[in-house]
Amino acid sequence: MFERSDETLIKQALKGKKSAWVQLVRRYEKGIYNYALRMVGHPDDAMDLMQEIFIAVFRNLSSFRGDAKFKNWLYRIAHYRCIEFYRRKRPTQSLDDEPQEVTEESDQQPEQLMHQTQQALALANAMQRLPINQRTVVELKFFQHFTFDEIANQLGVSSNTVKSRLYSALDKLRGVLEVDYV
Repeated sequence: MFERSDETLIKQALKGKKSAWVQLVRRYEKGIYNYALRMVGHPDDAMDLMQEIFIAVFRNLSSFRGDAKFKNWLYRIAHYRCIEFYRRKRPTQSLDDEPQEVTEESDQQPEQLMHQTQQALALANAMQRLPINQRTVVELKFFQHFTFDEIANQLGVSSNTVKSRLYSALDKLRGVLEVDYV
């Protein structure tokens, strides 16, 4: 089936076509939810944050100039909303709370799924221990697959700063995960 480009959907949404807006939301909602979940660590907060992000995007859609990809612009808004979340409320999460990412159906063996779930939970808990600026870089690089330059543009810092934050975060994650698995 033919899939319309983000730019086409944006133009149609700006003209008042609800179905175009709904298609844009559906295209990015899982990624934004998972981004928010990894950033705040709690499913309910992530759902609230995802809704806030899409409301902000809807309200500001007319200001999207198309200088960068829509996805980059969307995740930049998501980043700022996460920062605002942390300023409003420092999240407290029990280690018993399990982040539940939205994933596609899987045909893997139950043992594989359990092992992957345990690894994902350990990583999510370890990421919660990172400072927000490092967590953001890890999220954008490894989970959203942005380049260093795209991340630098979104965060308003240099590519070298992004790399430095990433490598510091990876060192911290390695230390935390090694301690947890020893």
